[in-house]
Amino acid sequence: MGSHVPKSSIADTTAGFEYVFPAIRGVQARREFFVSMCPLRLIPRLFLFDEDELAPELRAQRVLNKARIPALTSYILDNPDSYVFSALTASVDGEMRFVGISDEGPGMRIGQLHISMAARFLINDGQHRRAAIEAALNENPELGDETIAVVFFQDAGLARSQQMFADLNRHAVRPARSIGVLYDHRDERARVARLLALKSPVFRGFVEMERSTLSARSNKLFTLSALYYATRSLLQGVELTGEDQATKVAGAFWSAIDELIPEWELVRQRKMTAAEVRRQYLHSHGIALHALGRLGNALLRESIELAFWRPRLEPLGKIDWSRANPDWEGRAVVGGRVSKNHSNVVLTVNYLRQRLGLELSPEGAHIEATYLGGER
Repeated sequence: MGSHVPKSSIADTTAGFEYVFPAIRGVQARREFFVSMCPLRLIPRLFLFDEDELAPELRAQRVLNKARIPALTSYILDNPDSYVFSALTASVDGEMRFVGISDEGPGMRIGQLHISMAARFLINDGQHRRAAIEAALNENPELGDETIAVVFFQDAGLARSQQMFADLNRHAVRPARSIGVLYDHRDERARVARLLALKSPVFRGFVEMERSTLSARSNKLFTLSALYYATRSLLQGVELTGEDQATKVAGAFWSAIDELIPEWELVRQRKMTAAEVRRQYLHSHGIALHALGRLGNALLRESIELAFWRPRLEPLGKIDWSRANPDWEGRAVVGGRVSKNHSNVVLTVNYLRQRLGLELSPEGAHIEATYLGGER
């Protein structure tokens, strides 16, 4: 059985040995920091996680969310020519020494960062990126020669490391889903949604392209994110030959829906305002678009031929989409507010399916039974 080697002994054996990183020196809040480029293969070897078993108040990081790793790993592996990762931020618990290429002028800021091999590296920001890099290297070792920026700070103790984590995440704001769809050129369904928003007579000029919520006075009827999720649900699992056919089929479906919802046309004719329609009706809200997309998917999976599914949509023209319709209470409206919960989407789909004479899905039947049981 191997014996435990004290940390002090490990430090003694690494004395005189050091890592050398090409680096740029900077100053923030009167503290030096250093920016370097590290080969990806070094990242899993150098940078450690804080111990998961420690109590939160004794850690300088959140516990790793392992559920996030597969998606990040796939992002790297699926986009080897275009993936982008921002810098890792790490504290160095050990000796650091910077040697500039000159003693004055700009050369003082460019040089080599020497870090003792006995030092401990602790990630302050980027632990999930680090884990994804390690997983991606296991799948594709050739990625090891690529590099990622790393910002090194001198470790100033637990309190300072915790404050760094808090500060680095304090003002982080996830961008609105709509602008994510607008700028996403990898996702085919995002491209289809953009084309519909920009070119379809149904949506052109009435889709909010950046924000995922609409203000009470907005002159838009829909958000790009709502159109994206609805169209993605519409086309899910449908056999199509490519993006052009996907756009054509989706465009035809939404045009057919448009013919059955007269208020959308009244907005385009300036006879009603978008704000009035959103306030009085459900059909321009995300839950309704999503439900219509899922309803259409049930038809398109049988056949994408217009002559097959278009006549079957006719009963939708008789639906009372007004928010005052008591049929929506508990389905799409809860306590007077439109709800986007998954169960509410399913209940709304159920309502539409029933109006078209379609059987409920197993999930839909289960949620419907729960809903009806709660009404009693």
